[in-house]
Order: sequence, then structure tokens, then C-alpha cells
Amino acid sequence: MNEKVFYHLPGLFEFYELYRIFLPLYREHREYFYDWCGIGSVYGAPADCLWGGGRTGFGEEKPENAAALMREYGLSARLTFSNSLLEKEHLSDRKCNALCALFEKNGSAPNGVIICSDLLLDHLAREYPDFYFVSSTTKVLTEFESFEAELRREEFSYVVPDFRLNKELGKLDALDKALKRKAEFLCNECCAFDCAARKKCYENVCLKALGADHEDHVCVSPDAQKGYRFSAAMENPGFIGTEDIRKVYQPMGFSHFKLEGRSLGSAVMLEILLYYMTKPECRLKVREEIYLDSMLDLF
Repeated sequence: MNEKVFYHLPGLFEFYELYRIFLPLYREHREYFYDWCGIGSVYGAPADCLWGGGRTGFGEEKPENAAALMREYGLSARLTFSNSLLEKEHLSDRKCNALCALFEKNGSAPNGVIICSDLLLDHLAREYPDFYFVSSTTKVLTEFESFEAELRREEFSYVVPDFRLNKELGKLDALDKALKRKAEFLCNECCAFDCAARKKCYENVCLKALGADHEDHVCVSPDAQKGYRFSAAMENPGFIGTEDIRKVYQPMGFSHFKLEGRSLGSAVMLEILLYYMTKPECRLKVREEIYLDSMLDLF
């Protein structure tokens, strides 16, 4: 079998309490978890973050605590700074620059930034050179040629394509080995596969992050009122499950997979972690350990 698979987990600031309990289990009881996968990073942004994008930020945990947790477990932290509408005057934002200063050299693992704006990329590469950079899925790269061109950009260590390219298996398999190592697939997106307003949805979040008085984006999907459901994500044509990873993507040379879930509750996020990382016969054990921890409010 090819090299190990790495998952990139959501909620660096949102799911601090969940990870504070989950990570000790993951370290101390590796027999509960698949031996073919590991944690590549944990990503997110605090609430009210000017450079934030992708999803509305609800992360309330103190950055110092999140940084300390990643440092303790030797995990890569990724700041989600995927606002696509930044102007030059936004680059001096104190909060975001303070976050960069805190996380740039935090611990033994290299830390990164998920990014959409080339303006911000230039600023961060100049001011915080120890970061690695991830091209955000908020660029909505739905054309395979655009995705491949992004993979060839030396500035990026990883590139997350739009989830609708997930099943372009013939074209994916034809990529150079070096480019395959940089591809990072969004596994569990719930958005309608034929959605034509995905970029507008992301831009609406960016406007809100910048403090613009702008109407909310109205999703026209018939299931929009139900919100995110992992069960629905599993039925999405772009869904990548564990069997797909093991039998299709890993043998082709792909090893990086991103899990969505920053705006979800801890209970749903736990189910996603159990599905992707935990052996079926051990899932109840992990649930019990976490449910019985009185410090965590899952619901």
C-alpha cells in the first residue's frame, strides 16, 4: 500500500474542547484508530477575523490555548485566512497579524495558512516566511486545467480543488507524482453538486468578515433549510469515503484529505472523526470516553 493518508481537521478554535479530549485518546489508544491514517493539520480562524473566509467563524477559544494544544501534540495548525476580497489597507489588521506571530513558529510541526488572496499571500510570505501556504477551495476551481495550474504554483504546498473535481479520476491519475502529493481533497461537502452560486456564497462570508452591511446569501438548494447533515454529504456525488480513499485515491498516490465541519456542533464533528479515523469496532469506546467527560458539552 502507498504512503499514509493524512486528514486535515476543522475547528482549531471552534472545537478546542472536543480536541482536548479526542487527542489524548488518539495518542494513548492508537489501537482504536486506523493505522493507515494520521492527522495532517487542524485548521480554522477565530470569530470576527478580518482575513477569515469560507465559513462564518464561530471560534471562541483563546488563540494561546489553541496554539498550546497543537504544540503539545506536535500537530500542524493552519490559519484559515481565505477572504478573497481583501484590500491593501486590510493587511495591517492587528488581530490577524498577532495570530500569525503566535502560530508561525509554534512548536515542532510547521504551520500553515489557507489562503485565497494573492495580495495576502505576498504579505504573509514576506512578513512570516516560516508558514507554508494552502490554496483554498474558496477559489472554486471547477475546471481541471485551472486546478492543475494551481498545483504547479511553487508558492503552494497544497491545493484544495472544488469538490466537484473529486471524481475526475482519469485526469487525476494522469497528474505527475509531485503534483499528486500537493492535492488535498475536500471529502464531505454537503453543498448541492450543481450549485452555481458557490463563489457568491463564499464572497458573502468575506464581505461579512470585512464588516460590510450586506444581505445574507440565500441558498436556493431545496434542502438548504435542513443545514449540514453528514448523512446527506455521504450521498453527494463528490463524497469521498474511507473505502474510496483506500481503494481508489491512495493507490493512485494521493494522501491528503480535508474534512469539512467548522460551523457544525461537536456531536456531528465527532461522528465525522469516528467515520474517517476510527475502527468500527472501537467507535463506541471512543464515544463513551468523550460523552462521559463532564467538561465537554456536545449538544
